[in-house]
Amino acid sequence: MFAVIKTGGKQFRVAANDKITVAKIEGNPGDTVAFGSVLMLTEGEKTTLDAKALGEITVAGEIVEQARGEKVIAFKKRRRQNSKRKRGFRAELTVIRITDILTGGKQPEMRKGEVAAAAAVETKAAAKPAKAAKAEAATEEAPKKAAAKKAPAKKAKDEASEA
Repeated sequence: MFAVIKTGGKQFRVAANDKITVAKIEGNPGDTVAFGSVLMLTEGEKTTLDAKALGEITVAGEIVEQARGEKVIAFKKRRRQNSKRKRGFRAELTVIRITDILTGGKQPEMRKGEVAAAAAVETKAAAKPAKAAKAEAATEEAPKKAAAKKAPAKKAKDEASEA
């Protein structure tokens, strides 16, 4: 069984356990992604092109890695004008392993990668003590700012005008 999906303005022919490289999709390695834009489905000899039937089909995949493509150099030169411009570009890409093609309106089990989930828990735990420390520092600094006052500078101006 294979399907044709559309993502990032391109079409891909996918089957279970295929690896595809697509335009960047937000997520961390191990996260599950679902592609609902299925253009065609083939099961053995049966091919489905009906839009209503394809609306119930979802292709599930797992993010393998976030990568960058090869550098593309755009070099422009205008001959005999001493004018040239060189610019480079690297596309942000995501490598995805297709896990399953789900039919009958089934949805994939969305999960986040173990590494990403552990990092999120640590970040939340570290953020709470940091906020408490900032609040304590703010209360200590506030009285110091109120106590410090500058002497008026009017005397210096008066002496300059008298001379």
